Amino acid sequence: MMSWFKKLFSSKSRAQSAPAQPDAAVPAAEPATTAAVENAGAGTLPRIAVVTGSTRPGRVNNAVADWAMAQLADRSDAVFELVDINDFNLPLLDEPAPAAYQSYQNEHTKAWSAKVAEFDGFIFVANEYNHTVGPALTNALSFLNAEFNNKAAGIVSYGSMGGVRSAEHLRNVLAELQVAVVRNQVMFSLFTDFENFSEFKPTEQNAGTLAPMVDQLVPWAKGFAAIRTPLAAAAA
Repeated sequence: MMSWFKKLFSSKSRAQSAPAQPDAAVPAAEPATTAAVENAGAGTLPRIAVVTGSTRPGRVNNAVADWAMAQLADRSDAVFELVDINDFNLPLLDEPAPAAYQSYQNEHTKAWSAKVAEFDGFIFVANEYNHTVGPALTNALSFLNAEFNNKAAGIVSYGSMGGVRSAEHLRNVLAELQVAVVRNQVMFSLFTDFENFSEFKPTEQNAGTLAPMVDQLVPWAKGFAAIRTPLAAAAA
């Protein structure tokens, strides 16, 4: 679907461009792709973002993300970075063109695009809201497309039932963005892993599921980096 969109947009762009510049690139598309390829070069550690999934005041999402980062601190098989979507001040989706075009008009979108393009994989910290993915994360994902393509992800979910419905719905969204989600996932219950439903104190059993999930994620992130490099070269 994304390649069809890009071909359609490219043909429209060429038809409207001056004859002297028939191959003008769509703004912001090439820098994002180039950054992703450079970070996925041979011999480098994969870069994996731990992405928050909520922007609400008083959120517990960042506590879960901070915990995950602390657990990952001693791993030497990847570089992990916390990416808080709240830092990007993304409004309700306000780009006039579909994300597949990469014809971004707003500075917040360009900043979000550049950050996501840096990574080979993601760990999404997904809260469950109304039996589905939290709206802030859904909105953030909707701004982009190609920056996520051919990358890998894992999910850390939480909610009254461990956030299972959020995780399952998130898998569908990520599939459309061509993100491969590993089988293992981490689920925390508001009843057993949060004291008074607000202070994050994971049980040993549930906390122990993070390492197996990341063990699957890291090699997938490496593998997809090898896939993206020739694809980007062919598109250049």
